[in-house]
Amino acid sequence: MSSASVAAPSRPRGALLRWGRLPAWIRYALLVAALIGAWQLFVELRGDRENFEFLYASPRQVADAFVNGMQDGTLARVTWQTLQVLALGIGIGVAIAAVLTVFATLTRIGDDLLRLLTAILNPLPGVAVLPLALLWLGINTKAIVFVIVNATIWPIAINVTTGFRTVNPTLVSVGRNLGLSRMRLVKDVLAPAALASTISGLKTAWAFGWRTIIAAELVFGVAGADAGLGSYINNAKLYLLIPQIYAGLVTIMLLGVAFEALFGLLERRTVVRWGMKTS
Repeated sequence: MSSASVAAPSRPRGALLRWGRLPAWIRYALLVAALIGAWQLFVELRGDRENFEFLYASPRQVADAFVNGMQDGTLARVTWQTLQVLALGIGIGVAIAAVLTVFATLTRIGDDLLRLLTAILNPLPGVAVLPLALLWLGINTKAIVFVIVNATIWPIAINVTTGFRTVNPTLVSVGRNLGLSRMRLVKDVLAPAALASTISGLKTAWAFGWRTIIAAELVFGVAGADAGLGSYINNAKLYLLIPQIYAGLVTIMLLGVAFEALFGLLERRTVVRWGMKTS
């Protein structure tokens, strides 16, 4: 039978309405709408229970608390404070991780030191380190920055070191044949080739740092003039302001989605476009 006589497979009716054919933003919007609808249904079915209002809030109440908190500055201010402290901690963590990674790449003692420190300090949760940080630095922002730095150094160092070790040996050989010094080999060959691993390390560090700062502010109630988003949620709990608690949680979720989209855009504009990673 000739290929010309083979009929093309007919497209099933309704294929255009398949989930995978919809644009990504529509799929996500539908999922969010379904979740909010389930939330609203839960509130309507159980809203007559005793003490329900002290445990749950409706989507409308949470939306009002979120909008009002942003408009009057109470929620916006603490969110900005948390982001500032987080950025400072991650920035210091990135700098220290870069020094440790270069030292480990250039020397054997540096490699041994990084392996040892990673094995010892990486498993420590940030909240577990916070009591010592509070004793050393006091109940202030410095203690939170300290635990964020500890939480973010190791994911970056691990990912970048792994990226350096998985670089194509041919590229390294070419750099050596060109007479590049060991430092220039790291800067001009290893670092660009390990960009995908570096971005992955930054994403992991952001996630670790974000959870650490919220937990530190929430559990230990590091408050005062430097109160952040975790302290906002903790104070709302103390005064039984249930919609405000949910509004704080929604803020955390929205920021998580925003940063995930930001990292995704960075990857598409760099490592995906350059063929170093598939989309």
